[in-house]
Amino acid sequence: MMGFFGKCFVRFFSNLGYDRMIKATGRYFCEFLQSVDNIHMQMRFTYPKMKSPSMYITHVDPHGVVLVYTSTRKGFTQYFMSQLFQIAKDLYETSLDIRVLETTDDNPGARSVMVKFRIDFDNRDYIAKVNRIKTSVGPELSPFCCTLLLRLFPFGVVMNPDMKLLGAGEKLVQAWGGSCSILNRQMTEVFKLHRPKGISFTWANVRFLHSVMFELELIRFNENHSKKPETDAEILPVKLDRGSYVSRSILLKGQMRYLEDIKAIIFLCSPLINSLDELGDMGIYLNDLNPHGLSREMVLTGWQHCGRLEMMFEREEQRSEELENSYALLDRWKNRSEELLYTMIPQTVADRLRAGVSPLSTCESFESITVLFCELCDFDSSTIEEAMDIVSSMNAVFTFFDSLMDEFKVYKVETVGRVYMAASGAPDRTKNHARNIADVSLQLITRVRSLQLPSGVAIQIRIGIHSGPAVAGIVGLKLPRYCFFGDTVNTASRMQTTSLPGKIHISPATKALLSPELYRTESRGIVSVKGKGKMETYWLYESTAVPSITGPKAIPSIQLPEA
Repeated sequence: MMGFFGKCFVRFFSNLGYDRMIKATGRYFCEFLQSVDNIHMQMRFTYPKMKSPSMYITHVDPHGVVLVYTSTRKGFTQYFMSQLFQIAKDLYETSLDIRVLETTDDNPGARSVMVKFRIDFDNRDYIAKVNRIKTSVGPELSPFCCTLLLRLFPFGVVMNPDMKLLGAGEKLVQAWGGSCSILNRQMTEVFKLHRPKGISFTWANVRFLHSVMFELELIRFNENHSKKPETDAEILPVKLDRGSYVSRSILLKGQMRYLEDIKAIIFLCSPLINSLDELGDMGIYLNDLNPHGLSREMVLTGWQHCGRLEMMFEREEQRSEELENSYALLDRWKNRSEELLYTMIPQTVADRLRAGVSPLSTCESFESITVLFCELCDFDSSTIEEAMDIVSSMNAVFTFFDSLMDEFKVYKVETVGRVYMAASGAPDRTKNHARNIADVSLQLITRVRSLQLPSGVAIQIRIGIHSGPAVAGIVGLKLPRYCFFGDTVNTASRMQTTSLPGKIHISPATKALLSPELYRTESRGIVSVKGKGKMETYWLYESTAVPSITGPKAIPSIQLPEA
């Protein structure tokens, strides 16, 4: 399938006129393969988001070549091979036979895949042309000193197989600016590789890519920071204003040529300069540029070099990536803020507020809800000496209570001192609000006995429950809370204050809503309730005739960490 797409893509870009660019790269298919990286460099500005692969030839013979293909994307091997088949057939009238010699997946820390191909085709015409050129240049010339070559290219450098500098042009040494010698330094200490993309700056790669244009950035010598490792941010600062540090960086573009006599490689290059303003910022002058090239004319006409534009584009890509990371961080903080909001306001109500509904419209009247008040007994300075122990113990207990509320669909309203308030039936209406509160109350009484607090104090609670009508809504602007109002809330609070440790005290209204088959109640007798007078109240127990509320699950012994 990928092979079919590759062939179709060649036909597609040929219809758009891009086949002329490929034909112009060379007379022979081998010359096209040697120039693919240069084509990608030119097309990068037309398609800025294109992540182009890197290709170079390691061996050439009359029967074909060995091509190394490197890409940051996996799974495109068949796609690439079919493109080569179609280009050779349509544009060079050549038939190919391609074999995969070696495939290397991502190395640890790397993000690329390398494939080595053997491409067999009739390459005799190209080899004959190369041999003909070698014999037609005339008699072999006498060798000359490399110093003369570096005078012709004052920004050139010579390196040995150990990637150490053997020689450098006069203008390059001046631009580098170091007081000590630049010779015998590692190339990676003085230059940063910009192009070709996706390869390591090694001797083998430089030799293989002799037909590809190289772009190296000169790392300017700094006396104060010469011992510090260069980072991308130090080499290429973000600011691009004229006169800033980035304008003093020098980008060199040229070709690597192997010198057989001295077993070394020379980088024949010239600096890329946009304008006269930038020329001065770099600390160089027109007289420093190659007199035999077009560098001076390009500067005078304000020629926009691809290398500089690409550096600017890379910065924009970096800023885009930082922006994406900021958006991801924003989403995470947004989720955290929503979670915090949902702890203060029920989610259904919070969603209405976020949709633009007025807080006043959230106020509702509920015909029947059940309210629970739970108080920690004997939990003060007389039982716990340290104030921080009181705070950490209360926090541990209430955190445990919160986990039970969600399990039984009960909404936690608030905590005031040692009192915990919860409700069911609002804001989400349900007919089983009394049962939900009864279930969670029984579990609180049962499970709280197994809690082990850092203070070592045993926990006892007393609970009061009442059912009836109430009004609920958002109160407050600076610190909004979802609050309940009405006689039901007051009566539930009275049930809690008149309860006993380890007991669940319920009103007659709540008892009437509970099934006697599921719950056992015991009359407490007549109790004087403030604001209500005399009323008969009840103790709530779990029925022994039915299984436990939690089913077969055993109650775990809960060990809370110290705060």
